[in-house]
Amino acid sequence: MLLPVAAHAGDDALVTYKSLTPDVALEAAQSAMKKCRDDGYQVAVAVLDRFGQPQVLLRDRYAGLPAADVATAKAYTALSFRRDTSELARMVRDGQMDAGLARLPRIAMLAGALVIETGGTLVGGIGVAGAPGGDKDEACARAGLDAIRDKLDF
Repeated sequence: MLLPVAAHAGDDALVTYKSLTPDVALEAAQSAMKKCRDDGYQVAVAVLDRFGQPQVLLRDRYAGLPAADVATAKAYTALSFRRDTSELARMVRDGQMDAGLARLPRIAMLAGALVIETGGTLVGGIGVAGAPGGDKDEACARAGLDAIRDKLDF
């Protein structure tokens, strides 16, 4: 005996994902900027969502003109490669990664951006540009990430 079975969209037809709320993204960006200000640096901070779209972009008054674009490109790079950009820059320098990747659109193989993850799930990237060195940019990005860590780890 054959019974007709109605076609139903199964669970595999939909994707569920986590994302940062705008308030949490803003808190991360503000904390990163505060760290840089406290250290005497004028910077730009970008927080991108998991799809590479900007959620927050802050630029301090005296940050260099390209700082906002570079911060965004750094965050996009970390997000795209799922690695902190200091690690990516080191891999390019050491020949572990093709330097040609740095010529892709929106990519900046420069230290200063971190991935934002929770429970093994990628939710975004944070990038900072404008301090005198990628290590200082990264320290500010880390301060931003640390400020929201308790909201991510659950």
